[in-house]
This record gives sequence, C-alpha cells and structure tokens, in this order.
Amino acid sequence: MTIAAILRTKGPEVLTVSCTTPVRDAIVILAERRIGALPVIRDGAVVGIMSERDIIYSLQKEGAAALDFTVEQIMTAPAITVEPDKEVMGALSLITRRRIRHLPVVEAGRIVGIVSIGDLVKYRMDKIEQEAAAMLDYIQSV
Repeated sequence: MTIAAILRTKGPEVLTVSCTTPVRDAIVILAERRIGALPVIRDGAVVGIMSERDIIYSLQKEGAAALDFTVEQIMTAPAITVEPDKEVMGALSLITRRRIRHLPVVEAGRIVGIVSIGDLVKYRMDKIEQEAAAMLDYIQSV
C-alpha cells in the first residue's frame, strides 16, 4: 500500500507555517491542534519542518529569546519528504533510518499531506490484522 491510501483516511487538511512565523505562534498551533510538527513553507514549497524537538533544542541553547525567533531560524532543513505513491514500508524504513517522526507528502512540488510514524505503524498494524483475520477465515473454512 502507498502513502496516498493513508492520506485518504486522514483527510485533506495539512497545517503549515511560513518561514517568517514567530516560534511562539507556531507553538500555539502545535498545542491547540495537539500535533508534533509543522511543515515550513516558502513560495508554496516545503523548505523545512519545525518539530517539538526543534523547539526544545532552541530553548535549551537560546533560552526564552528563542520564542521570538522565526520558524526558519530553528527548523530542520531541508525537509525529508515522500511522494504519495511511496510504499508504506519504504516510508517506515526512511523514518527509521533518518530518526524522524514526520514526513511531509509532496506532489509536483506542493505539499498534499503529512504522515507521522504513528500513522504508518497504525496502517501497517491494521493491514496485519486484516491478513490474520482472512487467514483465520480460510483455515476455519477448510
């Protein structure tokens, strides 16, 4: 299965911030929406991602002054992205290798979604449960 299948279940909403968004404003979005990261957009393209980790690291290094920085000053860049036709297992492998938790989904240079490690693991677990149920049905019918 592909990332596009996961996006169909999540819905079309993608929250993003611009490079010039103050960190304190981005924190409000993260807290209100209970999410862990925001893709950072410049001229319609994903240029980075700002996560809770980026905030923690910048606060530890710069103190409260980091809250007045722009998102661009603390984001992780360049963003590691995937395309909608990427296989779920390939995306899981990428997340594991790169030690990240969120993947913006980009098509034709524009963001069309975002998937987290939780989304990918949930999808894979659901698939495994479906396969196990089908196997059990088959065994019981023989």
